[in-house]
Amino acid sequence: MTFATLELAFRAASVALLLVLAASLASDFRNVLAGRLAIALALGSAAHAASASIGAPTLVSAWHAPLIALSTGNVVVFWLFTRALFDDEFRLRRWHGLVWALVVAFSFASCLRIAAGGNVQFSIIATNLISLGFIALAVVQTMASWSADLVERRRRVRVFIVAAAALYGGLNALLQMLVVGQDAGDVVNLINAGALACVVAAISWAMMRVDGADLFPVSVEIAPAIVPNPPAAAEEAADQKLIDALMRLMADERIYRQENISIGVLAGRLKIPEYRLRRLINQRLGYRNFNVFLNNHRIEEAKAALADPAQAEVPVITIAMDAGFQSLGPFNRAFKAVTGVTPTEYRRLKVKAA
Repeated sequence: MTFATLELAFRAASVALLLVLAASLASDFRNVLAGRLAIALALGSAAHAASASIGAPTLVSAWHAPLIALSTGNVVVFWLFTRALFDDEFRLRRWHGLVWALVVAFSFASCLRIAAGGNVQFSIIATNLISLGFIALAVVQTMASWSADLVERRRRVRVFIVAAAALYGGLNALLQMLVVGQDAGDVVNLINAGALACVVAAISWAMMRVDGADLFPVSVEIAPAIVPNPPAAAEEAADQKLIDALMRLMADERIYRQENISIGVLAGRLKIPEYRLRRLINQRLGYRNFNVFLNNHRIEEAKAALADPAQAEVPVITIAMDAGFQSLGPFNRAFKAVTGVTPTEYRRLKVKAA
């Protein structure tokens, strides 16, 4: 069997697996933003598997150019996917679509105009620098957000998905720039196709290890009431002592008001390892996300302030900031997710009931 035949087999396997993955996600999670972006990412990756080659020829055919453009635009989808995967409050905006369209258009023009006009080196380097830029944004987003996920296995799978895709995409882009204008040979393209097939298979396998509903929550998590769990026969005394200490930090010191409060800081205050605090908040208090845990306490404080006649003239944004929110938008979304109404409506209802 020749190298070219093996490469084609790896490409076909990657495309087939990605299409099956996209179909499965469309069946179960097409109404979830992270799920829809995962579908788009799988389809864009299929375009990459079908079209990508190291040391591509100078002239690109008309049918090949759209696949390459979609493959390049997939780095924007990857960045958006990481944002939706780790941030339940993330929403797509029109400018996100505009950025994707501009990247796709530039890649398409590079294939048919810039490279064909003799500027092959500029075309390849510019396109791959764009790819590296969005991959870097995705990695930074993941590093900033992953610690808020309190479900250990799900967090590991999410990080693995991002890390595997970023590693392959980053190395592929660097290799494209290193061999620009050269023929990399069949062996390099075979290794590239094989590496992609392995990454796709590994990500698919990792996704099968967790409940899809956990990986792509159908709705934003509604925070449970802030009531410490009553002691149970099976509950360890040490855990209950830590939960009581945690609740005192929340109720008495209102530590949730601190700017950039993290689970690491909170674990430090309790003098316990971070992983143990994750387990306590997740398994004992019923939260899947650390930010939801914090926001629940912040919203309880805001609800009390909005219902207080003495604070009737205090602006909503002041109440939000005092409770620990950094801006009005996230506060309004989190407040409505918990209460079903906006802060202004909540205040009006309380005034009428008084």
